[in-house]
Amino acid sequence: MAEEYAHEPDAHRYVLRVDGQLASVVDYTVLGDALSMTRTFTNPNLRGRGLAGKVVQFAVDDVEQNTNYHIVPMCWYVAQWFDEHPERANLLAARTA
Repeated sequence: MAEEYAHEPDAHRYVLRVDGQLASVVDYTVLGDALSMTRTFTNPNLRGRGLAGKVVQFAVDDVEQNTNYHIVPMCWYVAQWFDEHPERANLLAARTA
């Protein structure tokens, strides 16, 4: 099972493809100094494999490493992910450059 992660800024989303097939997506909107993660979706025939958690992890890592945005978890799944990863809570507050 080959996994490929990508940030597609023109589409405002992070994606995970499995064996070339779109598997899971995190959509976002930029609001000033915040990146609001608005929706997480996993292809129904690939659910139950932890793919949504993997693409959220990738998105959070990318935001932390490559931007000065803080994250607003508007999607219930992203909010739950942050509840399960309290060590990443610093990304929920405004950050300085």
